[in-house]
Amino acid sequence: MKSSAPAMHVAINTSRRTNKAGIEVIYESALVRRTYREDGKVKHETLGNISFLPRHTIMDLKASLAGKTLIEAQDKMEILRTVAHGLGFDTLLGPAGRNRDLIMALLTARICKPTSKLATLNWFTDTTLGTDLGPVSSDDLYAAMDWLLEQQPRIEKQLARTHLGPEHNPEGLALFDLSSSWVTGTHNPLAKFGYSRDKKRGCEQIEYGMLATRAGLPIAVRVFPGNTSDPASFIQIASEILDLCGVRDLVLAGDRGMITNARIEDLKKDTDFSWVTALRNTDIQKLAEDNGPLQMSLFDEQNLAEISHPKYPHERLIACRNPALATKRAHKRTSLLEATEEKLETIKKAVEAGRLKDAGKIGVKVGKILGTYNMAKHFILVITDEKFAYERNTESIKREADLDGIYVIRTNVPETTMDAPEAVRTYKSLANVEKIFKTLKTRDLGIRPIRHYTENRTRAHVFLCMLAAHLTWHLRTAWAPLTFTDENRPVPQEPVAKVVRSAAAARKASTRKLDDGTTATSYQDLLTHMGTRTRNTTSVPGTEKTFELLSLPTPRQQRAMDLIDHHVQNHRK
Repeated sequence: MKSSAPAMHVAINTSRRTNKAGIEVIYESALVRRTYREDGKVKHETLGNISFLPRHTIMDLKASLAGKTLIEAQDKMEILRTVAHGLGFDTLLGPAGRNRDLIMALLTARICKPTSKLATLNWFTDTTLGTDLGPVSSDDLYAAMDWLLEQQPRIEKQLARTHLGPEHNPEGLALFDLSSSWVTGTHNPLAKFGYSRDKKRGCEQIEYGMLATRAGLPIAVRVFPGNTSDPASFIQIASEILDLCGVRDLVLAGDRGMITNARIEDLKKDTDFSWVTALRNTDIQKLAEDNGPLQMSLFDEQNLAEISHPKYPHERLIACRNPALATKRAHKRTSLLEATEEKLETIKKAVEAGRLKDAGKIGVKVGKILGTYNMAKHFILVITDEKFAYERNTESIKREADLDGIYVIRTNVPETTMDAPEAVRTYKSLANVEKIFKTLKTRDLGIRPIRHYTENRTRAHVFLCMLAAHLTWHLRTAWAPLTFTDENRPVPQEPVAKVVRSAAAARKASTRKLDDGTTATSYQDLLTHMGTRTRNTTSVPGTEKTFELLSLPTPRQQRAMDLIDHHVQNHRK
């Protein structure tokens, strides 16, 4: 017995036959059929042959009978919402959850649009993050930052063991340097007046020390009050590196103001670390005194010489002379001397004319000028109530000129482990930490000003920025083939010589073209271009249904994503 309301459908049958010429011909027929069950068996009834209709009409009828909703060609789909899809990053911040999602969103915002946390909330709404995260309040972001601060020890330990361990860091080298950023408001307990590396006078600040790999990849950060001295911050983080890295054979590199004699004694007592630093100018001058080990004849045939002195037992001193730096310093000193003399001459004429009297008043004005140009040591002054005279201290100027371009590397690393040229290169690699600070402070990440009022939020903000700098390093490295970044900067045979860009990088910069003829761009411009990829919320006319459609990447975007994948794969090996 037939069932009621049998369903109709379009059946397309294909058959092959060989014609009289021996050629196989394919025949296709389209039949409208209905299906029903009779006596327990499924049977088909052909209602009509529609093979004569155009194929698109046949397919439309087939779709309609299958229950699909058809849209007329003139009824365009309407895009209801377009937001930037941008970039995606994945890092092991901690267990999956709301806080981790918010921190990843904050990292993305810090890289793409660095601003305050409150302004970041508005930025979320213009990106896919707003849709994916749902409603987010400022309290949610602050709670996520508190959560991140709790994860900091574990995250830093993992980064240190990965990047400073023997597999990726066979030379066992770590870099450390200190910087500062100013603070807004008056309630931050870490904000203190101190030496501002940002030259931001009259503002309280915080200081933070950065631990990094030789290539300048940020690993860990510590935040200190704004009046903390460099040596004190160095020894604090040095004492924590053992637990971070899980290794003891590590070489720390720091500048001459950080690894002082006192800090070296502390390292000898508390750790087995080796270190690379440089001598202060006053110590260099003592080495260059008569019969001292540092004589200019050492540089007659080369710009590097290893010397020794009883004051530095079981240590190596490597004297270096950079002719280009010597010329630069000589020119700068001459300019400062002339500028100082011009100002002093104005004061002298005022004293001679009787417009300026009293030794105290004269001394204040003279001291201000000498302090501005830091030239007090190079002038001999005579100041009375009615007289002011000055002349250059030729002996002082000559002593300093003799040491122009000369610096001395100090290390306890044995020569069998690190020869003299490598020790020089190690110290000069501190410039890579300076690049981190530049990334943090410029439009890349915008760490300053510090707008938080509590100690923990300040520490969480700096740590968040450090993680963003870590990701930025990977992005810049991965995208080097598309940007002006030097992919293979040559290492000069002469370690004292200035490092120059490779020929390929110089060609990219001058022609603004890549080897394939496409346009080279800056990192920031490429990041902006990546943000133009959109995810569209689309409606279907005649229905209440919507769906999201990710736009196809441009050739440059696709290549950039491929480079990231390639970089990640290589980094995991």
